[in-house]
Amino acid sequence: MPEQHSDTILTQLADLESRLAFQDDTIETLNQLVIQQSDQLQRLEQKMKLLGQRLQQLQERNDDQQGNDPADEVPPHY
Repeated sequence: MPEQHSDTILTQLADLESRLAFQDDTIETLNQLVIQQSDQLQRLEQKMKLLGQRLQQLQERNDDQQGNDPADEVPPHY
């Protein structure tokens, strides 16, 4: 009887070790994904910042060329 109990404990221990190894692998995989997504997000934020600056420059240039004279504005169509 004690030998059967020992075998059960060893089987349970092996199962727990297997689960732990699988969980460690899953955590590492998820960690790598988070790192990749963080890098991608930083690159996208930088691009958005540059695009925003470029858009602002174009708007300022357009405003300088057009002026803000109400006589230059086209009336709305009804």
